Amino acid sequence: MSNESLANLLREERRFEPPAELAANANVTAEAYEQARADRLGFWAEQARRLSWSTEPTETLDWSNPPFAKWFQDGRLNVAYNCVDRHVEAGNGDRVAIHFEGEPGDSRTLTYAELQREVSKAANALLELGVRTGDRVAVYMPMIPETVVAMLACARIGAPHSVVFGGFSADALATRINDADARVVITADGGYRKGSASALKPAVDEALTRPGTENVRNVLVVRRTGQDVEWTEGRDVWWHDVVERQSDEHTPEAFDAEHPLFILYTSGTTGKPKGILHTSGGYLTQVAYTHHAVFDLKPETDVFWCSADVGWVTGHSYIVYGPLANGATEVLYEGTPDSPHKGRWWEIIQKYGVTIFYTAPTAIRACMKWGDDIPAEFDLSSLRLLGSVGEPINPEAWVWYREHIGAGSTPVVDTWWQTETGGIMISPLPGVTATKPGSAQVALPGIAATVLDDEAREVPDGSGGYLVLTEPWPSMLRTIWGDDQRFLDTYWSRFEGRYFAGDGAKKDDDGDIWLLGRVDDVMLVSGHNISTTEVESALVSHPSVAEAAVVGATDPQTTQAICAFVILRGSAAETEQDELVTELRNHVAKQLGPIAKPSRILPVAELPKTRSGKIMRRLLRDIAENRELGDVTTLTDSSVMELIQKQLPASGGGDD
Repeated sequence: MSNESLANLLREERRFEPPAELAANANVTAEAYEQARADRLGFWAEQARRLSWSTEPTETLDWSNPPFAKWFQDGRLNVAYNCVDRHVEAGNGDRVAIHFEGEPGDSRTLTYAELQREVSKAANALLELGVRTGDRVAVYMPMIPETVVAMLACARIGAPHSVVFGGFSADALATRINDADARVVITADGGYRKGSASALKPAVDEALTRPGTENVRNVLVVRRTGQDVEWTEGRDVWWHDVVERQSDEHTPEAFDAEHPLFILYTSGTTGKPKGILHTSGGYLTQVAYTHHAVFDLKPETDVFWCSADVGWVTGHSYIVYGPLANGATEVLYEGTPDSPHKGRWWEIIQKYGVTIFYTAPTAIRACMKWGDDIPAEFDLSSLRLLGSVGEPINPEAWVWYREHIGAGSTPVVDTWWQTETGGIMISPLPGVTATKPGSAQVALPGIAATVLDDEAREVPDGSGGYLVLTEPWPSMLRTIWGDDQRFLDTYWSRFEGRYFAGDGAKKDDDGDIWLLGRVDDVMLVSGHNISTTEVESALVSHPSVAEAAVVGATDPQTTQAICAFVILRGSAAETEQDELVTELRNHVAKQLGPIAKPSRILPVAELPKTRSGKIMRRLLRDIAENRELGDVTTLTDSSVMELIQKQLPASGGGDD
């Protein structure tokens, strides 16, 4: 980026106060901010007492060797015990832990007592397979209860897990197995996705032919789909053979708070993936606290559903560790939102009486595109809180979510955090904050975040720049697995003593934070740094546009020209597109100013997305600049790029 800070273009005037009943009974009130400001470490020490420790910590933070933090380091605990056993011991063994819904319509329910038995058996099975404390276990699974059980079983015996998203290729899996030096792989024959059985075991077999995977001793296979699988005798074992015959009793051992809990690889679009290392006590403290605070969880009455995949950090923190540490009842769904029909999610909310729903903006925009009439067919009146995660949410998508899923009254908490931060960092508190569509707003109690310019000065309200975290936090990454120098270079070198997240942000006139996406996605237009997020939000605010992706394409006059790819809503797709493109260009200029007027707008049927729902702007930039396409292996559907290329005119629709 140049020395011109991010332009602050979008103005959002709408405000939504917390519902009176929610505010009156909220888990966390405004006092929490005061308490954390007065004594930040004391505040986190108090949150750590939410957990059960075998040895209570006496030291909250050791920051003597920054940025290598140690939280609660003289404390000892077992993460799985905190997520399972203590709820059974407290008399809540009959409470449902997991309502599982398979994509084909099969369902299972696991109470906390049943979960305790399953996790104990799986822990005993791993021990039988020779897994010891500190050994890494790779998990490559569909969204089924055994995946959660496997992760908790690893935590129970102190074996750090490395969950690899079930959509990744054999090469991606092999890279991660190799880097973590995993000794066992837990997988399934396959899972159900978009109406058919999708195989997983063949990718494991192929991955284990790659150099660097020789130390894998066993592959533990869950039978989910019943499809035929290749079998390597002596290495491959069926879950139902080895797990089911184990004792359902296992005494969990306590580990140091800084004992590694998991490695999770960020699937960088270029270069070697980074193995983000999270440890036990600080991580569990923050995910349990934020799940309690941000989602206002009442474990006796709420049904929580996070629609993420466990292969992403959202699934680790807000499907497995946060909710279960809090004794929540939650939904686990295997499939996609549009299979077997586009109302599938709303049908599940109706079936289980979901009260808190947490999903990604890209999914919300897809549901907008499919039409308001689909959610209207279902009873969503159980919902009392909605959440958004994964990327900045456009104000119009935020308002649609509140109106059509939340009946116009349910609060929306837009959360900012990352694989690296481990837990939510910036978010409204639902009983405290007057929410603003599209803004994550304020750092949570105990978190210190601000926005800096190029010279590391804090920007004034109304200006944009770089989002940084200025104080250590309990769930922070401890390093990049096996590469401390890369950890320092990647996160701590841009601004001395500050963690730089790689995201652009702005402060509005009230000092609230708005995320503007990755700084890699910022466009330099005639000397102004303009965020792709703001231009996309302006486009989506037009009634004809369901979704938009914006990139900067090299331009000799303006440095970069703004190029937009838009998916039109139903009827708009049939209209005269030249007139609509002109209307959209003018609409953006009116919303954000002439500087942000796109030079090209290209209507397309689909956008290229990774399996976590993030738009691959790098590929769109290749198209906008008529370059050969880069790597498309991380896309959900690589044929989307061919479709886009066929739809494009030879040149764009810009005229000024």
